[in-house]
Amino acid sequence: MRNKITIALIFSLSLFYSCTSEIQIVDNQKSNYKIVLSTDASPYEQRAADELQKYLKEISNTELEIVNDSEPTAEYEILIGSNKRLDELNININFNLLEENGFTIRTVGKKLIIAGGTHKGALYAVNTFLEDYLGCRMYTPDVTVIPKSSDVTIPSIDITQIPKIKYRELHIPGARASQEYCDWHKLNHYSERTRDYGLFVHTFNRLIPPEVFFENHPEYFSEVNGSRVPEMQLCLTNPDVYKLVMEDLTRRMKERPDAKVWSVSQNDTFGPCTCNNCAKVDSIHGGHAGSLITFVNNIAAEFPDKTISTLAYQYTREAPVGIKPLPNVMIVLCTIECDRNKPIAMNESDLFNRDIAEWSKLTTNIKIWDYVVQFRNYCDPFPNFRVLKPNLKMFADFGVTKMFEQGSGDSKSDKHELKAYLLAKLLWNPNADAEIIMDDFLHGYYGDAAKFIKLYMNKMHDALEASGKSLVIYGYPYDGIDSYLTPKLINEYSKLFDEAESAVADSPIILDRIKIARLPLEFAILDISKRNVTEDLSIFIESEDGFSVNPQMEQRLNQFVELANKAGYKRLHERGRTPDEFKEEMLDYFKNGKIVHKAFEKPIELKTSFSNKFPTKGSPVLTDGSKGEADFHFNWLGFEATEMEAIIDLQSQIEISTIRTDFLQEIKSWIWLPNKVEYFISEDGKEFQKVGEVLKKADEKEPEAFIESFISNFDKVKTRFVKVKTSSMLRCPKWHFGHNYQEGKAWIFADEIVVN
Repeated sequence: MRNKITIALIFSLSLFYSCTSEIQIVDNQKSNYKIVLSTDASPYEQRAADELQKYLKEISNTELEIVNDSEPTAEYEILIGSNKRLDELNININFNLLEENGFTIRTVGKKLIIAGGTHKGALYAVNTFLEDYLGCRMYTPDVTVIPKSSDVTIPSIDITQIPKIKYRELHIPGARASQEYCDWHKLNHYSERTRDYGLFVHTFNRLIPPEVFFENHPEYFSEVNGSRVPEMQLCLTNPDVYKLVMEDLTRRMKERPDAKVWSVSQNDTFGPCTCNNCAKVDSIHGGHAGSLITFVNNIAAEFPDKTISTLAYQYTREAPVGIKPLPNVMIVLCTIECDRNKPIAMNESDLFNRDIAEWSKLTTNIKIWDYVVQFRNYCDPFPNFRVLKPNLKMFADFGVTKMFEQGSGDSKSDKHELKAYLLAKLLWNPNADAEIIMDDFLHGYYGDAAKFIKLYMNKMHDALEASGKSLVIYGYPYDGIDSYLTPKLINEYSKLFDEAESAVADSPIILDRIKIARLPLEFAILDISKRNVTEDLSIFIESEDGFSVNPQMEQRLNQFVELANKAGYKRLHERGRTPDEFKEEMLDYFKNGKIVHKAFEKPIELKTSFSNKFPTKGSPVLTDGSKGEADFHFNWLGFEATEMEAIIDLQSQIEISTIRTDFLQEIKSWIWLPNKVEYFISEDGKEFQKVGEVLKKADEKEPEAFIESFISNFDKVKTRFVKVKTSSMLRCPKWHFGHNYQEGKAWIFADEIVVN
């Protein structure tokens, strides 16, 4: 672990309480107390005693001795865990009621009792005592608050806490990296999952790899629209598929006999099998979960001492009818489609409400897989804090006892420190006051700048709610341009951060935290400015000679990348894109993103219809001078199963010799290059003469996204009208999984039509 920064807050812990029964553990750096452990204390009880001893010494510069319960009883004792002192004092603690991780803290006379369940209960109890009664905090693995005082006095205590949610994992920096952080916040560290799981998730392709079996046994895999395809799912009614999965699991379980949970779950794509047998089972049980649960139940019946985990995800999220998961089948119910602008329970159109209600009628063995970050852009302002508590409370109210909160893994993301802190507290107690928790963190972590950060967060959340717009986990900063990232709001946010930085200018450590908290806003400004939405939010500045790069944006980019690297942003996207790679992309856009040519901002008429499924300016995007990147969400015009035919009016007779059109290929999103692009010219816009034809060069199976330019050079000719016409495949090719999925519609995406 990195060196810990300990903030020493100097104040007295001799607090005044309304009750009269107080215990003074330390008096002027002296103590008569001893910490008492059982002679056969568990490792976690020993850790609890060590932790208490360590923190009391750091607080008061007083070290309490740790002894075992074989020593004679003394008047001043802190009893840790289960030991014989409890019987001597006739104190009845039901350790079975505390289960694994529950605990009780109570004072009896001069004694302090800290007892916990069979696993980490005592450790959780000590950490709760340190936090709630001695004022200690662990905001991040690197930032702790340990008050300093020569006296330690506590009030009368009698509390018992038993978590409703038994499994609590955060896939968020800090919680993922630090076992100590997880223990402090009563979380399950991911290493516990890797220990307990033989297979985790999306396992069909690992159980029956298509590269091994498809060629000779296509019948093992999904039939979609009459054809077997290898890239989707398994045929769950094929008896040989059941046999192979059983053989594979049996082998794996012999190799890892201690693993408790084995996932038999769909791949992370669509395409459930629709063969006659699978369709029949699904029709009986009301959906695709029917064949899945039937199959998984058969597997689970053969391994009654194991938990067989499967997904209720995308096409299987709706609960089946007429069939129940076996008790040892764990349903992992996923919230991937949910809108994060409002709590799920308040969103009448969100079918997750239906699904969790129906699944909870069928089984109590449910684990929620929730998503709490902007996956396509980790460093994007993502105002979802107000839905975290109501959603967790909803899950708990339905009896869910296991939760996995997926954030940005081991890479940083928008306010991940606060998000981890808040989620940890809510997972332990879904009824906790989220505002108090956030205020505690903001003041402890951001000091005198806390009020500005809170104003920033509230203003952003208020704007999103007022807009009624959705907040999805696969979005972009520009999606908020008419809700929480309007130009006016961006300006207000920037001023708040300026004030925050000014408030802590004399505190370099906290100032760095403010600058890191500002990174998502800076990222959003850079992304939105590529659309040149206002004078201040523009990459390019127009001049008599054309366009030049706004020097403020160049400076902004350099500062962003430098700080993002320093802050530990490993990826800006779920699947990659380092800050340095982002810089390369932006520099390329600075160089090539704006082009002035003969057709620049000239009228354009489309003879075919573009798709409005993605935000776009419509046909003007083809002559606006702005270049698209290898990302179809930005500055591209999409045509779904439709050719592009466009006519540009140059508005006067102009001499030209080159026409170029850029097209995007991204086969994962069903986007291909045209097979051919033809270019025509006309003096009257009615009779056209062909001047060029360009065939595609790239391989249609190229897996990565890229841009290809279709350039036609010809002898100089005067013309007023230019026509561009594509010839494309309107359906995904047979080798691609999309060919047999639904209608298999293929896309073309066009960018600038450059005429020179």
